[in-house]
Amino acid sequence: MTPRLALSGITKTYPTVIANDRISLEVAAGEILAILGENGAGKSTLMKVIAGALRPDSGSIEFDGRAVAIHSPLAARRLGIAMVHQQFALFDSLTVAENVALGAGASMSPAGSSNEVRELGSRYGLVIDAHAHVHDLSLGERQRVEILRALLARPRLLILDEPTSVLTHQAIEQLFATLRLLAADGTSVLFVSHKLDEIRRLARRCTVLRAGRVVATVDPAVESESSLARMMIGADPPQLAAHGRAPGDVQLEVDALADGSRAFALRAGEILGLAGIAGNGQRELMSALSGERTLPRAAIRLDGRGIGDLNPRRRRALGVRYVPEDRAGHGAVVELTLTENSLLTGDGFSRRGFVYQAQAARYAERVIERFNVKASGAASPAARLSGGNLQKFIVGREIEGRPRVLIVDQPTWGLDVGAAATIRNALVALREQGTAVLIASEELDELFARCDRVMVIANGRLSPAVPANSITVEEIGRWMAGLWHDSPSALAA
Repeated sequence: MTPRLALSGITKTYPTVIANDRISLEVAAGEILAILGENGAGKSTLMKVIAGALRPDSGSIEFDGRAVAIHSPLAARRLGIAMVHQQFALFDSLTVAENVALGAGASMSPAGSSNEVRELGSRYGLVIDAHAHVHDLSLGERQRVEILRALLARPRLLILDEPTSVLTHQAIEQLFATLRLLAADGTSVLFVSHKLDEIRRLARRCTVLRAGRVVATVDPAVESESSLARMMIGADPPQLAAHGRAPGDVQLEVDALADGSRAFALRAGEILGLAGIAGNGQRELMSALSGERTLPRAAIRLDGRGIGDLNPRRRRALGVRYVPEDRAGHGAVVELTLTENSLLTGDGFSRRGFVYQAQAARYAERVIERFNVKASGAASPAARLSGGNLQKFIVGREIEGRPRVLIVDQPTWGLDVGAAATIRNALVALREQGTAVLIASEELDELFARCDRVMVIANGRLSPAVPANSITVEEIGRWMAGLWHDSPSALAA
């Protein structure tokens, strides 16, 4: 049968790296083809070539048996190609409906878009307020908007670049059901993911990229997660470190921040996990803890000292550091170099009006080396890093500062199995050194594997914090709906 999409010898180079090296692959009509590779393997670059956002240096593309030149996203849309990017392409100042209408072109009004958003969201389990402004949405909610906008085009080829990174388990299952329905109707799907279990459940063919080249095309259902990981990174992934240090004294105390919420305490040498569905108050809590939103002084205390009214700079000087969920724009300025991004943290690289750029460069180089960040050096612009490598740099930059308290929002979002293990082991090492760590994540497996205690936020309210080994995933799922008041685990806390 004629493939829906056929790539032959696609090559794309940048000044310091070959992102795609003579890549060839085929996708049949109605097939879900998974694309697997570690951070920086060239997956996103290849998807952008197919979607018309980048032009290849060489190679050819056929669509439904016809040679095509996809010189722009508009040309791709006219062919029936839609893409959900890993980095969102939404206008923050517009509403959900207005963003969807813009994606549909002149054929749809915002009013019509609102109806489509409601209908598609209900049908596919991606419910979102059509009238909400994008700047008020969490990353998980923005991801829903991107997916809905792509589905609205009724594509013949749908490209999904890390679509499940910030979706809940229930939303992922809904998305998979949707993709299977689309494939049954003849739509082809390119599904890019680092999550080996998802690829094994969803696809029957998987193309593995490493260092910009195709190294294998396999049936993931008959492969183990270990064998897929070895194909992806060329070696066995790092083993997750064990942790057994008993927590110390209370390091950070937080009073109730809203009606019906509860106070919590974070101990030295402890990892406390925060679970919850996107949009339930995580952003507000993180901004209060980081100092981006100030509170009465005594509302947050570090070693008994009130810091609720201190801004982020003053909290950082006391050893309270924060890794935000939005790495591009919030966690880093992508137009600046890695050295300049290190300078922005204010970690002693400027004194009495003098900027010590050499010290900042050495600091950035240490982060690059320790966390295996794939970059040409400290002078590399952050924009040239893949999303996963930028995440490794941001997390590594904060860990290298030896914090007393580290607050991390979605630490392994978009990371491959090897990079995720590196970050998790670094967080455990911090714990063993006595740092108090708070991890907010929608990945329940991550929380259960790394955390001493877990709590849930639902509708802006916090559950009790309970030992991770005293509660099940199913019970946490009920808590995420706010149903913890009669729970045995909550009553025992």
